[in-house]
Amino acid sequence: MAIEAAFTLQRADFPLNAVFEQLTDVTVELDRVVPTGEAVIPYFWISADDTDKLTTDLSEDIGIDQIKVIDKVEKQMFVRIDWNLAHESILTAIVNTDITLLSGIGTEERWTFELRASEQQDLSAFQTYCQDHDIPIELTELHAISSLRSDREYDLTDGQRNALELAYSSGYFDSPRDATQADLAAELGITRQAVSSRLQRGMRRLVASSLITPDE
Repeated sequence: MAIEAAFTLQRADFPLNAVFEQLTDVTVELDRVVPTGEAVIPYFWISADDTDKLTTDLSEDIGIDQIKVIDKVEKQMFVRIDWNLAHESILTAIVNTDITLLSGIGTEERWTFELRASEQQDLSAFQTYCQDHDIPIELTELHAISSLRSDREYDLTDGQRNALELAYSSGYFDSPRDATQADLAAELGITRQAVSSRLQRGMRRLVASSLITPDE
């Protein structure tokens, strides 16, 4: 049975730590899932009020060979990162085990990665790899992928449900948008990073529960 899990680790235990040292109120988010290998998760969005202050040469950051700015949109930077996989991190654990990366979000406090394993033993192998290589991950969520339930309970947390409902009613999903994540954060009384995380996780759970079958 396929299993999904969320792991966290302190930001200092993952490459890109220098980004959080140079910028304030910053969030780093995986743009898309790329098959594991030498090009593991190369694209990220860096969101901050002062992105212009980022030094793009982060070669001194352990685990990074090169970082290149692809584009800038308002307060966001789209970057490509070439990782140094000789440095042990959660990335090397993903590359060397049968785990699929679903999402990754970094804040000034911690990184959160959501992973999928086809079998329980694959997830156990990933955890064992991290333990053997002193990668300090913490399991925060674990659940099996289930089929659509008729009662329309999609395993959303109250926070995710509230954020999604507010985003919908406020026009966040409209084109053009009538509300921003900052607007939603102000209404909910939480940080913009927290809104981004709740929307992403909530949307992924809705898709997994309503569109994805167990065979997929």
